[in-house]
Amino acid sequence: MMRVAGLPLESLHALRCPDTSGWADRVLRAEALLRSRGAELSDRLHPLVKGAGDEHARRRLLRLRRELFNGKPPTAPEAAVALVAATDPATAGEVGDWVRDRRALAALLAEGAPLLAAETARGRAGLRRLLGEDRLRLGLLLASPTLEGRLDAYVRTDPARRPDKRLRKVERSALAYLYRTARKTSPFSTFTAVALGRFAETGHASSGDGAETVRLPEVWSGHPRLNVVVLARLTELILDDPARRAGLPVVLASGWEHDDDRIRYVRRSLTAGDDGAAVTFDAADDRLFFLRRSGTLERLLTLFAHRPEPRYGELARLLGEEGGADPEECERYLTALLELGLVQIPCLRTDVHAADPLRAFRDSLEAVGRPWARRLAEDLAWPIACVDRYPAAGAGLRRELLAELRRSLSGIQRNLGAPEPALPRTLLYEDVRAGTGDAAAGTAVTCDPRAWAGDGDGPFASLRSLERVLPAFDLTLPQRITFKGFFRARYGRGGRCEDLLKLVHDFHEDFYDQYLTFAARREPFDEDGRYVPEPNWLGLPQITAVDAAREEWTARMRRLWDTARGAEEIRVPAGTVDAVAGKLAGVAPDFAPQSHFLQLVRRDGDPMAVLNQSYGGFAFPFSRFTHCYDDGEGDGGTLSDRVRHAAAAAQPEGAVFAEITGGFVTSNLNLHGRLTDYEIVCPGETSSVPVEHRIHLDDLYVEDDTAADRLVLRSRRLGREVVPLYLGYLVPLALPEIPRTLLLLSPTSMAPLDVWGGVPEGASGNGVTSRPRVRYGGLVLSRRSWTAPASALPGRPAGPGPEADASWFLAWRRWAAEHRLPRRVFATVTPAGKSGGAARTKPQYVDLDSWLSLSALDGLLKDPGDRVVLREALPDEDGLRAVSDRGTHVVELAVETLRNDRKGTGAPK
Repeated sequence: MMRVAGLPLESLHALRCPDTSGWADRVLRAEALLRSRGAELSDRLHPLVKGAGDEHARRRLLRLRRELFNGKPPTAPEAAVALVAATDPATAGEVGDWVRDRRALAALLAEGAPLLAAETARGRAGLRRLLGEDRLRLGLLLASPTLEGRLDAYVRTDPARRPDKRLRKVERSALAYLYRTARKTSPFSTFTAVALGRFAETGHASSGDGAETVRLPEVWSGHPRLNVVVLARLTELILDDPARRAGLPVVLASGWEHDDDRIRYVRRSLTAGDDGAAVTFDAADDRLFFLRRSGTLERLLTLFAHRPEPRYGELARLLGEEGGADPEECERYLTALLELGLVQIPCLRTDVHAADPLRAFRDSLEAVGRPWARRLAEDLAWPIACVDRYPAAGAGLRRELLAELRRSLSGIQRNLGAPEPALPRTLLYEDVRAGTGDAAAGTAVTCDPRAWAGDGDGPFASLRSLERVLPAFDLTLPQRITFKGFFRARYGRGGRCEDLLKLVHDFHEDFYDQYLTFAARREPFDEDGRYVPEPNWLGLPQITAVDAAREEWTARMRRLWDTARGAEEIRVPAGTVDAVAGKLAGVAPDFAPQSHFLQLVRRDGDPMAVLNQSYGGFAFPFSRFTHCYDDGEGDGGTLSDRVRHAAAAAQPEGAVFAEITGGFVTSNLNLHGRLTDYEIVCPGETSSVPVEHRIHLDDLYVEDDTAADRLVLRSRRLGREVVPLYLGYLVPLALPEIPRTLLLLSPTSMAPLDVWGGVPEGASGNGVTSRPRVRYGGLVLSRRSWTAPASALPGRPAGPGPEADASWFLAWRRWAAEHRLPRRVFATVTPAGKSGGAARTKPQYVDLDSWLSLSALDGLLKDPGDRVVLREALPDEDGLRAVSDRGTHVVELAVETLRNDRKGTGAPK
């Protein structure tokens, strides 16, 4: 799958100052030449100082010598030249030439202010034009509607006038989003689209340097969906009203069972997220829970045995009739069980596979069959219509539709009894596809694999080799090893656990929660750069092996760094990868589906790709976007069908894939098509897949396969191994306890490749430290980078004005030349005192040819101690391969690989 930046790179050229950049280059060249000549002349004046006839002449010559060395114009140039001419006419002539050229430099410096003022005005005029781009404005409507609403006021201002403080803030924010739309590939609305792709020899000519140019689809289509948090808030209001609650079907929590004199079940709870955040979701939690058996509880269980899904009000009435209790007492009792999670009302929950959650919610209301539910379903017709009209609407109509959607949903909440409506800041999420998306029309993008091949060490071969060391960086591998150690300590080698729920509970209560707390405080390297081993409370040799692999990588990178300082690029030898992989023998998983996010770099005869991210698991690049492609069927069906068929073909011998959904869905990031044949249904969960494809937790057991040295999850009913898969986009640590633990038996992994961990930075130059590009074969593992406190960057002169602006622009160009920065970088700013904490913003694009871009970066710096990391923009404009009718686009490829060395597990014990 290709991720395509919304605007072409050429659109950003309007923000640059080419004439001022040329002026700055001429100034720097003139300064360098004068500095070199001045140093030479200073040396030649040294004997004249010693031979001066009197103290006054000696002092004048000494001052002249310092001025020449420092590149400053002499205070009395004619007198100084005459003084030198008295004893050395040749040197005096060269001093005169130097003075003349220094005056020419002063004149050249004076040209900068008017040049920059004119080009900044043109840049602001270009920015105002670009702020009318649909792909920017449509994305802003969802990402930052407040900023979008202020852009028109900015556009109406005179570009020749310096904006006031309020408008400068708008300008910086607008620039950040504009650069995001043209230079980044993180899918969000029209900022970045996705396009299905395939690898196949295209047969057409390359771009002239051996690198294929990918042709991008011109047609884009939006696929918006209501934020499912809205549906969760409506459900809360419905359940809070006794009259409405009485008409809803209720069920017992799935997976409950008798436990001597108690009822054992899983209690699920939700913690509401921050509705004011741009992205919000409710956090789910589950815990094993026990209720003491009583006469009333037994009567309730008997009622459910005869009527599995009664209405809430009906259940309260029957319970009162059976026990002779009054209705209010029964209502209080059922409300308590509802809060405790033993009794549940699942009919209004959002299903993880719902392509259109809002329509599914409306349909569920209609199925309730009560007048209030029918009226509410009718009220939802207008929000549904707003969402339906949204994709084809322009910016103005979209703005109106969003406002109408908020008004409509607020009115519905008030009708349900809410004193103040509670709606999330982001009402709609939109994914955008490039191309028709119709399977019958073919794949949108084709990439020729020959552009990736190389001579044995191209990107494909290098990626295949590098995958062998990713387990050393996997944040979840020590947890999976620890779980196996805990299992063996509890059940013995070759043991078997029939009660999976108790295993999960005991693991968390007795070990895992404390382990995670300790592990979260661990820093991989101490202040001296020494590796800090993983927590290994059970003394497991496999964790020791992971530590050894990580230390091997660090030691070899240190040696490589010691011999290559000052280089722009260093190459990791194949021996390093072999040595680290050797430490992982017997530890690395034998079944490893992987997803990699890569960007191709145009290099003549040297194919290369930048590795941005790697994730373990199946179908990760595609799951979130299936709804964009499930409206047309071709060979193999919809995208969901095709991925599901591919998953079935990739299953290890004797095993089936089964999805873990994570329970209650309150994040659009977790919605996706059905991508596996089977689904694991945890206690307290419901499922929409066919009954025969549901695998309930009580059908599963775990056994220790000592021959394969791994824990195996098996289904009694199927008689096969079950491989859990998580297909959502939330990090696994955000999932409830049971699914999170089951993922320790899955191929899910998180392996951020920390190339420089534990390797000293080296001495700084004027507060700046740098790292070279790191490459392994045809893969770039780490871009060139420069790190400095904000105080080491060129500071803005006091007071605004053309001269100050030109001086600052020149200072940046001088600083960049001193530290050998490319013209375009990405900047990450971390607040002072939080060097190990979160960055203030995501990486922001910085164009050193644009004064406006530098000004936007300056707006991010709040404290002299802020830590700034600048990374080269690779690929840059000369390294891109994707074009449309509009120009050249930044693209990123999400590709999936599969390594399967697993032997068949045979029949279960």
